Amino acid sequence: MGSLVETDWLAERISDPSVRVIEVCWDGRTDYEAGHIPGSLGWHWKTQLWDPFERQFPTDDEFSARLGRVGIGADTTVVFYGSPVQFGTYAWWVFKLFGHSDVRILNGGKVKWRNEGRPLSIEEPTVAPVSYKMSPHRPDLRAGREDVLQAIDDPDCSILDHRSREEYVGKRVGLPGKPDVGAERYGRIPGAVHVPFDSLLNEDTTFRAIHEIKEIIGTSVDGADRPVISYCRLAHRATLASFAMTELLGHSNVRVYDGSWTEWGSMVGVPIER
Repeated sequence: MGSLVETDWLAERISDPSVRVIEVCWDGRTDYEAGHIPGSLGWHWKTQLWDPFERQFPTDDEFSARLGRVGIGADTTVVFYGSPVQFGTYAWWVFKLFGHSDVRILNGGKVKWRNEGRPLSIEEPTVAPVSYKMSPHRPDLRAGREDVLQAIDDPDCSILDHRSREEYVGKRVGLPGKPDVGAERYGRIPGAVHVPFDSLLNEDTTFRAIHEIKEIIGTSVDGADRPVISYCRLAHRATLASFAMTELLGHSNVRVYDGSWTEWGSMVGVPIER
């Protein structure tokens, strides 16, 4: 079984104590509290996955404590789904970055689960705490601003922009339909190719067929071993593209620039293209 699991697979394991299901929400836990997959926990992405003060990930000790408190051990199978979808892949990416060995994405998440007539719950499960033992980190999954600056002049590296068309061409810095905030300047990283994250998804938020994803990515990335840096506004949409490339297509050298446009569009002196 790969990193993308189906609703049937989860339904058969909904009570398995070795499997922990987590809904990751973008705005508090409103969507979770309105109804979630039975047995799943509800996380606000920033509260659970970031340091409480810095724009950085938690320390190893804090990360271990957070996971241990909700019954996640080093050998637990963790299944994420997002509300919306890209927040699930963001949690997947953070867990991979921290070296957790068995972390998966529920294909279609709550949207597909609900469309199939499966039950939702408003009950939050009670879990027993455990001790979480950290594994070695995966720094090869993450790119910083210096890596991006070098990649701009590197013909052997592809930079992919997974934002909306309006953001990519410099008409907005925020998601369409949301407040237009998040950076001081409009535009894109020079040389970045536009691959909208939602072009990789079906209408029900499931991933498109592998051959379709391969065709979409292949127009911008020549070969599964080519270095890739993905970004968006806050890295959520970029992690969805990273999941598709690494877990579905087998690409071996994909990094997410998690500073993304909120950092790049506000830094002094970096190049911007429109």
